[in-house]
Amino acid sequence: MPTSLGAHNARVEFARELLTKKGRREHARFSFEGPTLLADAIAAGTPVECVYATAAAYEESQAVRGAEARGIPVYVVDERTMRRLSDVESPAGVIAIAPIALFTAADLLDEPGLVLALADLNDPGNAGTLLRTAEAFGVTRVIFGSRGAEPHLPKVVRAAMGAIFRLRIAVATPADLNAVLADWEVTGLAAQGEPLGRLAWHRKAILAVGNERHGLEGWEALCARFGAIPMSGGAESLNAGVAGSIALYEASKHLSV
Repeated sequence: MPTSLGAHNARVEFARELLTKKGRREHARFSFEGPTLLADAIAAGTPVECVYATAAAYEESQAVRGAEARGIPVYVVDERTMRRLSDVESPAGVIAIAPIALFTAADLLDEPGLVLALADLNDPGNAGTLLRTAEAFGVTRVIFGSRGAEPHLPKVVRAAMGAIFRLRIAVATPADLNAVLADWEVTGLAAQGEPLGRLAWHRKAILAVGNERHGLEGWEALCARFGAIPMSGGAESLNAGVAGSIALYEASKHLSV
């Protein structure tokens, strides 16, 4: 049977702290919302530590019941408390907590292939979209710039649609990456580059997608070359989520093995 928690229970306060960057850093935990993400996390082998659910969600959600059957503690809270644990206007009634698992940049360069670098990308929607796109095109390693959006920010996790649980993720500075690049080739996405479709890709390739307003900035010095998306219409640019997704598709097609 689940345990009911009051609004001021210490476990509730702990979960609230995970809505902040400070709380996630101090506890090395993150929260994510909804039965679909809970099911994705469990299927991916993520060590879910506990689940908070409203009474209605507990009765109706197979994901919550499945978590409980696996021995994961389930805490029932009222609707008002659930709103305090959520960062959306209409909570789904289910919030789970799991440890933050991060790799180093060196860890992600342990074998050839294509690696995505979000070069201080700061829009969480774009960052999450690119995690989802990376997984769709077989890219399983993503480096987040340390000055951009956090990989476990709730909005990033939601936009990634479960990919966060299946990818290997690192957080790094340009200097961190430069120290371990060795024979890896970094291609920066930039308007002044060569058309992406014309580029041959090294078997150890990193695609760097820059900040929405400031571009690649400090990551530019790591780039051996630049790739561009040719556009024939009247738009001056694409947002980072769209541009990065197109670039991932092109790179995954042409990557040599």
